[in-house]
Amino acid sequence: MNFPENLKYSKDHEWIRVEGDTAVIGITEFAQSELGEIVYVDVTTEGETVVTGGVFGSVEAVKTVSDLLMPASGEVLEFNTALEDKPELINEDPYGEGWIIKVSLNDPSEVESLLSASDYKKLIGK
Repeated sequence: MNFPENLKYSKDHEWIRVEGDTAVIGITEFAQSELGEIVYVDVTTEGETVVTGGVFGSVEAVKTVSDLLMPASGEVLEFNTALEDKPELINEDPYGEGWIIKVSLNDPSEVESLLSASDYKKLIGK
């Protein structure tokens, strides 16, 4: 299982990658493997500010629906529209083409309180 060192991780299995003034957010390889085949992604918060721990959307797998929780407060700038036609990108490439949203962070220092790759591995027992 892959846990890129350049990302930060939430206890809720989202990852975040800061790129200048924005951040890219998705779910971890572990999360997508636990969910199984993802068939639908719903993000209706574009243009809204979502607080840390708030729901910014949901992913639907064959057997379950799971909320997506914001790892750091910010305004949702963009939804990955490629997921509308191909939600399985999250299964195929969770840290690349399967990203879910881009946000403008309210307080970039919030990211520092998230888990490192090694801490996240410990959390999930890997």
